[in-house]
Amino acid sequence: MRELILLRHAHAESAMPGQGDEDRALSARGRSEAAAAGVWLRDHGYLPDRALCSPARRARETLDLAQDAIGHGETELADAIYDATPGELIALADAHRDVPRLMLVGHNPGFEHLAALMTTGQSGDFRGMHTAGIAVLHLPADAALEPGVAQLAAFWMP
Repeated sequence: MRELILLRHAHAESAMPGQGDEDRALSARGRSEAAAAGVWLRDHGYLPDRALCSPARRARETLDLAQDAIGHGETELADAIYDATPGELIALADAHRDVPRLMLVGHNPGFEHLAALMTTGQSGDFRGMHTAGIAVLHLPADAALEPGVAQLAAFWMP
């Protein structure tokens, strides 16, 4: 059994005039959400072996704050996560299939669609992955990553 943890970035400030979307920082609420997500992951034993993170500032800050509780393990920035489709996220996770517990830190709507697609086979079946929300998916160890192959093991929102 493998696990895929999806951690949506925490609440971010609105973009300032002329500021790119990738440069948006976490708000005060977002910093609190990200820290709480890390505590929830730690308290439930979901400590990732590797974390792949969107290069967007809000995602990087979310991971940094969560790691204060879960520890600073192996992390990589993954450009493919930003604005990714569920299919692109599946391909990214599949490229890291050697990792027993992989965490992706990124964005909606890709994350909520991925959670739905992996568990029900339909990308439109899942709604409501709040900022700093977490979905933990159990994946069969030897199965290819494809729609409907995962079980939703845990779901949390701050």
